[in-house]
Amino acid sequence: MKILITLLTYLSFMAIPASNSVHQFTMTSIDGESISLEQYKGKVVLIVNTASKCGLTPQYKDLEALYEAKKDEGLVILGFPANNFMGQEPGTDDEIAAFCEKNYGVSFPMFSKISVKGKDMHPLYQFLTQKAKNGLEDSEVSWNFQKYLLDQNGVLQAVISPRTSVSDADVMSQINGLLAKK
Repeated sequence: MKILITLLTYLSFMAIPASNSVHQFTMTSIDGESISLEQYKGKVVLIVNTASKCGLTPQYKDLEALYEAKKDEGLVILGFPANNFMGQEPGTDDEIAAFCEKNYGVSFPMFSKISVKGKDMHPLYQFLTQKAKNGLEDSEVSWNFQKYLLDQNGVLQAVISPRTSVSDADVMSQINGLLAKK
């Protein structure tokens, strides 16, 4: 009985969402603040794993342009630096924030560096990549700048390839379609 109670207590504290919404998660901002993703309820969310020393790093420019163009319509982009691919995000949170501001004028919310694959994958990315948790599909984070598009309820709608820019016509059509569903 004692083992069962211990097991149930352990399971109750695990970071597994009770539903298929990212609003279940609380993350640490790049400035060290605790941020509940529930604050983005009612917004279309684009989650992106980022890196400062990657061939795809210039995508920050398109991400920032999209955010500036669509934030007043209800789009938010959430950047999650990760060092999972060839050590392309070696910096500290302070170094990453300074790089993003200086080189790309990033104003969309950035979060503390996390792992997006492997044994130490953050629970948010476990949710994003496992159909059993997100309700849409299984996926694998294949490289930096993979994108996850979520609706106003925090439900996963699409997984977008790292090499596909947010300015791509199909991506813009998906985003605009979700924004129209206010």
